[in-house]
Amino acid sequence: MTNASVRETNRTGGSTATKDRGVSDNNSKTGATGRLSMPATGMSPNIYTSHFGLSERPFSLVPDPSFLFWSAEHQRAYSMLEYGIITRAPITLITGEVGAGKTTLLHHLLQAVGSDVRIGFVSNAHGSRGELLRWVMMALDQPAPHDATYVDLFAAFQSYVIGEYAKGSRVILIFDEAQNLSRETLEELRMFTNINSNKDELLQLVLVGQPELRDMIRRPDMSQFAQRVAASFHLTAMDCKTVRKYIEHRMRTAGATGNPFNPAAMDLVCKATGGVPRLVNQLCDLALVYAFTKGRKRIMERTVQRVLDDGVFFGPQEAGQETTKAEGTL
Repeated sequence: MTNASVRETNRTGGSTATKDRGVSDNNSKTGATGRLSMPATGMSPNIYTSHFGLSERPFSLVPDPSFLFWSAEHQRAYSMLEYGIITRAPITLITGEVGAGKTTLLHHLLQAVGSDVRIGFVSNAHGSRGELLRWVMMALDQPAPHDATYVDLFAAFQSYVIGEYAKGSRVILIFDEAQNLSRETLEELRMFTNINSNKDELLQLVLVGQPELRDMIRRPDMSQFAQRVAASFHLTAMDCKTVRKYIEHRMRTAGATGNPFNPAAMDLVCKATGGVPRLVNQLCDLALVYAFTKGRKRIMERTVQRVLDDGVFFGPQEAGQETTKAEGTL
């Protein structure tokens, strides 16, 4: 399927930024073993890729659909996303802890939807009633004059949605980090879906956020909103068996011919990170750096433990306290 028309609005510090996807930095250079060589551009180098025979860093913290690991949980979550889109559910809800891989699933979805879909992607949305509608209009690449009243903006929004439907397209609004939305803002979103009439679904909403979003929607005073949630899934952390497969998958995708992490090292990564993908990425990336600086091609348990002991990994406090010092040195 061809890609849908996608406009992404990211609200940070009161400003709006439109993001272009698919941009990668291939200007990084690796110095001699054990030395970090900064490129002239000042961009972050792929400091250990050549040492481990990799084409790129396997554990970047930036969501990248090409590295998507289809654990059983992520398969089910994505199936619910697809189900919501295909069945034209008024509201689809995906929740999970920070770093669980929700945004990566969204980016994969954006690459898969058809050309008959118009998507407005809103990141970190928050603010008053009128502000939300402005961000929605900008996400759809529609004008939102500063002097326009709420009534003017809503009329323009409704006209756009109906116009796209008349052309054989439908509009999907995706809200990432939706736990930042207030109860009043969620109620406003519910009112958006009143544009739909009879059997025709002109507008769909996809809300993705942390567990408190699910808790808010389950409140008794949010029952009208909850009744319009036709598809939902909650992503949990990976168990240690899945973490081992996840690490192997990321290394293989980055070009490795084998897995440099031994089983004990991967188990310690699981224990220290609680199985949260983003934290696994952070700790594994640091472990590769530590092994590289020593000129070693294998990541042992003691290497991961040294990263933890040095305090350079900012993971869950309780997980870090449970780890014990491994014998030996890096």
